[in-house]
Amino acid sequence: MTAQPKLSEGNIEEVLRSMTLEEKATLLVGSNQGVLAGGDPSEAVYDLPSTARIYDNKMSVGGSTYGFPHLGITNIVMADGPAGLRLATTRPDKAGEFYCTAYPVGTALASTWNTDLLHSIGTAMGEEAEAYGVDVILAPALNLHRNPLCGRNFEYYSEDPLVSGKMAAAMVDGIQSRGVGTSIKHFAANSQETNRKDNDVILSQRALRELYLKGFEITVRESHPWTVMSSYNRINGIWTQEDPALLTTILRDEWGFDGIVLTDWTARRNTAAEVSAGNDLMMPGHKSQIREIVEKVRSGELPEADVDKCVRRMLEVIVRTGTFRGRRAADAPDLQAHKSVSRQAAGEGMVLLKNEGGALPLKGVDQIDLYGNTSYKFIAGGTGSGQVNAAYVRSLKDGLHDAGFRLNAYLENLYGRHLDLHEARYAGFRASMVNTRPIAAELELSRSDAFQHAAEGDVAIITIGRNAGESRDRKIPDDFNLTAAETDLIRNVCDAYHVAGKKVIVILNISGVIETASWKAWPDAILLAWQLGQEGGDVVADALTGDVNPSGKLPMTFPMQYFDHPSSYNFPYDFNGPPSFGSTMSVTGRVEPLVKDVDFTLYEEGIYVGYRYFSSFGKEVSYPFGYGLSYTDFAYSKATVRKTADGFVASVTVTNTGRVAGKETVQLYVSAPAGGLEKPDRELRAFAKTALLQPGQSETLTLPVDAYTLASFNEASSAWETAPGTYRFLFGASVEDIRCSADTRVPKLLKWPVHDVMAPVQPIHELTRR
Repeated sequence: MTAQPKLSEGNIEEVLRSMTLEEKATLLVGSNQGVLAGGDPSEAVYDLPSTARIYDNKMSVGGSTYGFPHLGITNIVMADGPAGLRLATTRPDKAGEFYCTAYPVGTALASTWNTDLLHSIGTAMGEEAEAYGVDVILAPALNLHRNPLCGRNFEYYSEDPLVSGKMAAAMVDGIQSRGVGTSIKHFAANSQETNRKDNDVILSQRALRELYLKGFEITVRESHPWTVMSSYNRINGIWTQEDPALLTTILRDEWGFDGIVLTDWTARRNTAAEVSAGNDLMMPGHKSQIREIVEKVRSGELPEADVDKCVRRMLEVIVRTGTFRGRRAADAPDLQAHKSVSRQAAGEGMVLLKNEGGALPLKGVDQIDLYGNTSYKFIAGGTGSGQVNAAYVRSLKDGLHDAGFRLNAYLENLYGRHLDLHEARYAGFRASMVNTRPIAAELELSRSDAFQHAAEGDVAIITIGRNAGESRDRKIPDDFNLTAAETDLIRNVCDAYHVAGKKVIVILNISGVIETASWKAWPDAILLAWQLGQEGGDVVADALTGDVNPSGKLPMTFPMQYFDHPSSYNFPYDFNGPPSFGSTMSVTGRVEPLVKDVDFTLYEEGIYVGYRYFSSFGKEVSYPFGYGLSYTDFAYSKATVRKTADGFVASVTVTNTGRVAGKETVQLYVSAPAGGLEKPDRELRAFAKTALLQPGQSETLTLPVDAYTLASFNEASSAWETAPGTYRFLFGASVEDIRCSADTRVPKLLKWPVHDVMAPVQPIHELTRR
């Protein structure tokens, strides 16, 4: 008998030929059989090939594949990880506790506008994955912030696809520099959690390509992720996981993707259609999917050549993994070093929204009166697959104590008892990835209490907290909008302390955009801290003292009120609570009951998402895209644009004209010539961040923009087109704060034809609200 080949980089075809049909089918189905079997009796009766081996999941990793030791095929071990690895802290076979670093959430990382920093975070995450024996991190997540109520916006980067793509590409490069793979997700147009497994996203080809695919395109072309995760939803009637136009024509043929596509953690669908579409790995895996592949190949319904394509791609990834290379999991990552990386990123991710009269950094302050539940129990990150089991989370109370401030003992005791009661109330609560314990309702303090404390403390700090997570979207009242208790707290404290001639600072420890327009005039300073991971409280204290100069900029728009977003009229909001799993927004603009297989969300706003809408139509906002203050000032000068072989290079000199060191992000917006396709007033085409500039120091930033980046998608010709004419390059500190500009010309029409695929069944204008 001929000896079986053992897998290596050089004999993939030989191993493929040696595999039985049952072994091939098993390799394409995840091994997490106990996770989502759902009581299906067919799962129990199907026997796996005797050669298959299941990964010994002692770490409670997110997923794994089957191995075949006789062929040298090892398991692929996967773990969730948008803000750090999500692993169990205890092991049945080892003593001790095993923690991971909780890094700032995706939105906070995007607020740094610092791709080098994202690369460092990715490298650190890759090192932890190595130490714990993880082959692929199921991250980064880069769906677009289409609407501020999406429950998973905290995992995602931005309302702009360029920011999303560049941040994700940097993260992928960092993680994969350690020999650990990534899975960019959720491909594609997964912009809501309500009814996410059944929703049909209806949108134009132009909006799809310019907004919802562009970030993925940038990441695939620049960083070559090992895997892409196909999303739950449908797009224009077809499941993404079964769409060859998306998974093969666009992803592989147009963009050159050479890794594997794996499904999001889906119940069984049409497995044969998924394989034919180019979905290589069905997760979390059901035995019945293996049987379906085998039976449909034997019946002729599924060509075995399609199966072989998927198996070949699986083997090509397997030989790159640490498990295949024999890496030994030390279970001892350098958490101290990663703490430093996390703290640096958190420092650059905070956005200073207001600083009237130089309220920050604090000066001459001894006692701080600390208000708000979240001051005493900081929120490190969101819930669901983006949650991290960290060893600790530093609160603002902890950070201020360590910075040497005295805190109002009465308030500290009062909030401590309030939070203890909340903990006791939920002592028996069994949390899960989608069923999480709510944060405590804000403690209600009387106006007289505020005036009494104002006579004692030197300054008041109020923290407002919000959390969100997987499987449910946010709501408008008491979430996007402040609660009545929060509004009263800010108003009463501001009134009391201002009468006493003292400052009030508001900290926003939030997962996503909230309404600020109605109350932002009251406090002296507002610091948007987002969710900064385990070091959050210490980092906010650093900003309050001036040890850190905030340099973050908003990667999305803060509107005046929720319904200013055009997408809000086609989003499944619910005034009375989190949206139910059985409702979605119809084209009539109402929340309607779930009707199986016909639920949809109409992306009627087209390309006008976020600042593309607000700036084009002159709509007032509370804080514009790209906005963020500093403790110093910057001047822009010497703006130029010169032509290159494949486009342009813009440059601008940034000078620190203030009194303290700081960093500045230059955002390059481009206004296209009039005529031809309708276009937004301006679109972000590049960005760059300075080094830490000392007072009086300058740096010249160069921002390359190729001609393809300037292109818009023309549905009529199914091509990306850069129109001829004069383009104005706008150098801004935000989308509204343009400091200087330069013009250049494109002499003739430039075109990049692509496949005419994924069009809606009906034109979008025929489906508009009645």
